[in-house]
Amino acid sequence: MRRPVVLRLLAVGATAATAAAIMVAMPSPHASAADNLSLGAGADGSSKASGTSYGNVRDGNTGTYWSPNSSTGYVSVKWGSATTVSSAVIKQASGGGSISAWRVLNADNGNVLASGSGSPSTINFSSTSLKKLTFDITSASGAPRIAEFETYSSGGSTPTTSPTAGPTSSPTANPTPTGGTGTPNGQWPSSAGTVSISGTVNVSGTFDGGMKTYCCIGDGSQSESQDPMFKIANGGTLQNVILGSPAGDGVHCEGTCTIRNVWWNDIGEDAATFKGTTGGTSYVIGGGARNGSDKTFQHNGNGTVSISGFYLTGSGKLYRGCGNCSTSHQRHVKIDNVLLNNIDMVAGINSNWGDTATITRVTISGSSDVTVCGKYKGVAKGSEPSYLGEGWNDANCKVTQSDITYK
Repeated sequence: MRRPVVLRLLAVGATAATAAAIMVAMPSPHASAADNLSLGAGADGSSKASGTSYGNVRDGNTGTYWSPNSSTGYVSVKWGSATTVSSAVIKQASGGGSISAWRVLNADNGNVLASGSGSPSTINFSSTSLKKLTFDITSASGAPRIAEFETYSSGGSTPTTSPTAGPTSSPTANPTPTGGTGTPNGQWPSSAGTVSISGTVNVSGTFDGGMKTYCCIGDGSQSESQDPMFKIANGGTLQNVILGSPAGDGVHCEGTCTIRNVWWNDIGEDAATFKGTTGGTSYVIGGGARNGSDKTFQHNGNGTVSISGFYLTGSGKLYRGCGNCSTSHQRHVKIDNVLLNNIDMVAGINSNWGDTATITRVTISGSSDVTVCGKYKGVAKGSEPSYLGEGWNDANCKVTQSDITYK
């Protein structure tokens, strides 16, 4: 019989609610002021390319811009006193690099308010009182050009251009996103209906399932090489979906991707597999999974997987970096603000390959006999990795006892 596992709640402060739409705003004379809080605010950042200025992102003029001196960097708007903000609008000037991953941060405390892949436009998040808001570009093809970083206490202005076409297939004419943010509480969402599929749904851009249950392929077992229900192309987003049972091999992320507010009624082989080998960060934001026997999130490629606001009950591991794939990679995982019940291990990594697990604000219920950060010795395909033991607050396992709450 499976031993009950303690529920770990990582209160990440990373509430993330945004649909990643691809939009590049061509320079126009002046942005509408509306209630743009950035107008008159201060600005700073990590770096700036020659001829650009931080202040250009809050001057109301889309003909000027800030650009980092490399493909990544951040820019902030700041106020002299606490200001309530619940949305931001990012407007890009033409000619810069293409953003593939980003975050919006409460710079007062470092909390992640929103994150996503692709070029963002309007970004909504939980209303927050702060003095400084940061737009952080974590991956891009070159140095992006940010013309305006508008901020609003509610809502946001309409982007100057419409988003480009989204998914390769559309789940519903009028999807109704329901969020996927905040601290997980163990409650399961209600389904808005059922969509029957007979094969893998390919996702390019953003696919919003409108909180319908997609069902079913595979046999619900742990047998290898089952087809996934969803295959997300590099830079794509899957959101507001419930996976019915059986769900085959769940979701495959072919490059970097965002999985937001996605729920697995039965994990089956794996909930999601991250296969990209060009670096970067993939995000699991909100959502939940249940009824598994082994791994929930399988990391076969390289780069980083960030898991926040997630609820898991009844599984072996929340995360496992592959220990015997055909190609060996160094992998990293960041886990924050998660609630775990009846599991065996939070994260399994291969310390001999330099893997790291950064784990914060986890809540575990059911038992204290749970391995938080398990170290393995990764091996070549055809052999089995050996377990080396649990790590705490070291080069590979970046977690302390205070990061874990047992209930």
